[in-house]
Amino acid sequence: VQLQASGGGLVQAGGSLRLSCTASGLTFSRYAMGWFRQAPGKERMFVAAISRSDGITNYADSVKGRFTISRDNAENTVYLQMNNLKPEDTAVYYCAAGTRTAQVMGQGYGIDYWGEGTLVTVSS
Repeated sequence: VQLQASGGGLVQAGGSLRLSCTASGLTFSRYAMGWFRQAPGKERMFVAAISRSDGITNYADSVKGRFTISRDNAENTVYLQMNNLKPEDTAVYYCAAGTRTAQVMGQGYGIDYWGEGTLVTVSS
């Protein structure tokens, strides 16, 4: 199984980025997908998750209204649209796959696979 994340980069505060994560080696539609992030010196934290097929989403309070998670099961890809970025959003972002629900993933459980991270840097 491989989860390949891309789309990170350097952006000014208030700007936008879209992260992508393409999965291979698994039946994508059977997995809830999520994004987590780890800032320097801090623990990895939940950002957003989306259920397998009915579009139910779950967000951390810190990103609600600014970030949108979506998925394309035909392309085996999950996206994270990040708008109105803030310096505190600076982190390595990781995608994850799990056979539980988006709500369980939001609690940090039920993660079966992790992808390699992509760095997002937001300058003030």
